[in-house]
Amino acid sequence: MATWQGCAVPEELLYDLEHDVWIRLEGDEAVLGMTDVAQTRCGRLVQVSWKQPGARLRRGRPACVIESAKWVGPFVAPLSGEVTEINEQRFSEDVAIANRDPYGEGWLVRLRPSDLDGERGHLVDGSAAFEHYRQLIDENDVRCFRCAD
Repeated sequence: MATWQGCAVPEELLYDLEHDVWIRLEGDEAVLGMTDVAQTRCGRLVQVSWKQPGARLRRGRPACVIESAKWVGPFVAPLSGEVTEINEQRFSEDVAIANRDPYGEGWLVRLRPSDLDGERGHLVDGSAAFEHYRQLIDENDVRCFRCAD
């Protein structure tokens, strides 16, 4: 895993850089979450409003809405598809789980992409994402952190 100023960028994931979303492909599904840089810039999460399993998402539209101590906004779907699972139970136990473990237990949505081949052109691999985030981190003086228990 590549890191810069405390910000982790796992090489094995895909990234939608415009929306600070990571994507882990697992069979015919995609697991989605906030990047480390995104969770840091948002601050401690306080609430997530979920789309329910079965919802059909279009790329670029909200998959859920995130509220933090200093920001409210959409978590944007990087791919179109059907929501198969949400991480609502884990977030109800610890709403800041994405602040503690953005690439593991802090995932947000699992979906079955409807046009992966047609829509994956805007996604980048981990090495390209690292270069992007390294520049963004330096330009914006970002230092990633994990919320304490």
